[in-house]
Amino acid sequence: MDTAVRTVSLADEHVLIQSAQLGERRAFGTLVEHYWDRLYRWLFHLTHDPHTAEDLVQESFLRAFRALKSFRAGTNFQAWLFRIAHNALANQRRANRRIRQPFPEGAPATHEGPSELAMTREAMQHLARAVGRLPTDFRAAFLLRAEEDLSFRDIAQALDISEETARWRVFKARQKLMEVMEPYLDKEP
Repeated sequence: MDTAVRTVSLADEHVLIQSAQLGERRAFGTLVEHYWDRLYRWLFHLTHDPHTAEDLVQESFLRAFRALKSFRAGTNFQAWLFRIAHNALANQRRANRRIRQPFPEGAPATHEGPSELAMTREAMQHLARAVGRLPTDFRAAFLLRAEEDLSFRDIAQALDISEETARWRVFKARQKLMEVMEPYLDKEP
């Protein structure tokens, strides 16, 4: 995808959706550009495979385009789109069980000394592995909350679960991650 992704306001999004529902492909293309990276990142974290994630993103947008007329104005388009992607992932997993690949490792750039940087990198790698080991249902809800900043109601819509279940899954994911990360947390007062 193009690196210069156009930012779309909520008002613009509603206009783009209406235009796309009327058959305007450029409007839908703008929506694709706006959501591509987010959807890809989320699916990559769930699949651990860049090619599978890209295939699922493409399939999700194709399904969304075909079902666009059924999208109801006033509802959350992002949650609707992520629900389509979640269904595509579930269908893909049912169709062929794949061996999980390791979660990608990497640490954010810092200006710390070598020993602090090594400890930070080790902690980030440990966190990435811990997120990758979360049960898929917990990981999906957690990443929608942490990376996509979706509300629990929108997470519930995207995953076709109750809002209470969405809250519980995010809570349990955080709880499991805190247990794993406890040795890396500062104990100083």
